[in-house]
Amino acid sequence: MQKIYICSALRGAMEENVRKARVYCEYVVREHGKIPIAPHIYLTQFLDDNISEDREFGLKAGLSLLSECEELWYFGDQITRGMTDEICFALEHGIPVKYIPEHYYEKYLSERKI
Repeated sequence: MQKIYICSALRGAMEENVRKARVYCEYVVREHGKIPIAPHIYLTQFLDDNISEDREFGLKAGLSLLSECEELWYFGDQITRGMTDEICFALEHGIPVKYIPEHYYEKYLSERKI
């Protein structure tokens, strides 16, 4: 099965952004039958993004996982610095990058009341 790296915002409205990332993962599974790789969902369960060492580890771990993915798909109406770093890494390593507009996954947003 193909692995798709989920690239989306985390900082700011963190709880809401994690909920949205779950929706993006659901979209990848249900609509495309691919494996979503979203480190910002699970790494934040035990790492604190506000602690610089934790954030640095999380960013490096994310790029390591990205290097094992067939594509990077980015979601949301803004591209954060972290997302930019992931997108640039993907492009530099020949990993295709694709933007997924909201109307593709909006039914999953409404089902989750996000």
